[in-house]
Parts: sequence; structure tokens; C-alpha cells
Amino acid sequence: MTDITIYHNPACGTSRNTLAMIRNSGVEPNVILYLETPPTRDQLVDLIKAMGMSVRDLLRKKGTPYDELGLDNPAWTDEELIDFMWMKPILMNRPIVVTPLGTKLCRPSELVLDILPGAQKAPFAKEDGEIVINAEGKRV
Repeated sequence: MTDITIYHNPACGTSRNTLAMIRNSGVEPNVILYLETPPTRDQLVDLIKAMGMSVRDLLRKKGTPYDELGLDNPAWTDEELIDFMWMKPILMNRPIVVTPLGTKLCRPSELVLDILPGAQKAPFAKEDGEIVINAEGKRV
């Protein structure tokens, strides 16, 4: 069993690129399709704490009911915002990656390189062609 987990949305290019970089390090991670199998509320709270970010920073606006729900209103407490993300996981920004070196929201996708225990095994370019790892195995 792997010690790397990704909360993944296969419809998201950033998430696909992040997953590909994890695999390029020679690891097959535990892939959680969080829209189908969302984290529990307690797991969500733990992820936010582990990332050291604010609850609002984890909220995804684009392609979600963020505006409809008025989640930009400062009257919403962190606890209430967590409840919204727990009930509507599409509100959770992604991908989130958990490794022995840390937990990180990987936007942009190459942030995953900061917490991967192993080096990249081959050159790597994102889906859009942007080179992230060159032929010498160095981060660009």
C-alpha cells in the first residue's frame, strides 16, 4: 500500500497533471475520487490543518455553487464553510496530496514536487506542453 494519497478529480487538468507527476516518481498513489467518495467532515478538517491554510483558501469558486450560496459573505464561519464543502465536495479545491513529507493543495500541479519523497524518473511535461522536469531530471 502506498503512503501517498491524492484527492483527485479526473475532469481537472491540474489534478491529472499532479497525478501524472506522482506516477512519474515511480509511485502508484491511493487515488480518492473525492466527488464520489468525499472525505468525512473530520478528515476535511484534518486536511485543512495539515495544509496550514485557511478554510476560505480551500474553497473553489469556478464551476461550483459558490456564488449561488453567497460563500463570499464574511458572515460565514469556518465551521459553516467546512459544512458546505463536506455536503458539496465540488466546493473543495483540488488536487490535495498527502505524503510523508506533507499535505498540500497542488495548484499549480508542480507544487506536488515539494512533497514527493522520490525523484522524478523521467522528463515530464504538463498536458499543455509546459515542461516541468527536463531531460536531466531537474525541475524547470
